[in-house]
Amino acid sequence: MLRIAKFLKFRILIGIIYGCGLRCEEVCNVRLQDLDYDRKVLRVVQGKGKKDRYLPLSDHLIRGIQSYIESEKPCVWLFNGLPKRRDGGDPDMRYSKRSIQTAVKETAKLAGILKDVHVHTLRHSYATHLLEDGLDIMTLKDLMGHSRIQTTIGYLHVARSNPHRAFSPLDTLFAQCAPKQPRK
Repeated sequence: MLRIAKFLKFRILIGIIYGCGLRCEEVCNVRLQDLDYDRKVLRVVQGKGKKDRYLPLSDHLIRGIQSYIESEKPCVWLFNGLPKRRDGGDPDMRYSKRSIQTAVKETAKLAGILKDVHVHTLRHSYATHLLEDGLDIMTLKDLMGHSRIQTTIGYLHVARSNPHRAFSPLDTLFAQCAPKQPRK
């Protein structure tokens, strides 16, 4: 999906959902000021349960985000949509949840994925791949923004107890896809 997305915006959108395990609502609310390239983290402000959390950003995703920002020139929100008036307020320029869901579905279809793919599918894959790569369940619970460990365990396929530092699954994915160097 990351390779086949027809727009840079879709590629970054899918990359940030999978690479950070974001919920659809959280993707809508990513502001430019929430990106910390020096610390390589994304701050999720008032996620589900009204909690803030910090998520690791892959170097690959940071480069993509920077290219996207340079190209699209968003002002406040990372993903801008069409302005729409809310009850007497200022225009809301965020990309809508429906637009995000459509981008994910269209890209999955273009990639030839036959399963029904949703934003939550990418979030679930994030959790599963981190666990398979050896991240401990308690760190994963915090990254996912779950208040109860049962929620994390409830939809994961694999559980390992080796504690590791938090990382983005994009690092592993791109390391596996890197061209092999010829032997001398």
